[in-house]
Amino acid sequence: MIKHLENSAEFNEIVKQGNVVVDFFATWCGPCRIMGRVLEEIEKDYPTLTFLKVDTDKFPEIAMSFGVSSIPTFIAYKDGKRIALQGENELLGARPTDDFRLILNEAFHI
Repeated sequence: MIKHLENSAEFNEIVKQGNVVVDFFATWCGPCRIMGRVLEEIEKDYPTLTFLKVDTDKFPEIAMSFGVSSIPTFIAYKDGKRIALQGENELLGARPTDDFRLILNEAFHI
């Protein structure tokens, strides 16, 4: 499921349980729009994942708290604990659909 962050308070509530991929993005960002289409394409294949989209223009304080300096940036959580994506704390930039699927499968052992 793709969920757009509505307010700062719900961020911690969403990531504290289950499998969550946070997508830090901006509406004006070309690579972010590409990844938005990728998420829309694959979300039905990942019913156990929540894709949380955080607009960095609306929530700069959250982006700054994670040190986001480039978008799109993806971070992942499993039951409230941050997990690595492709061996890193975060995943930067756009990826082809098949590559992104492999990254998710590896991170969440799907």
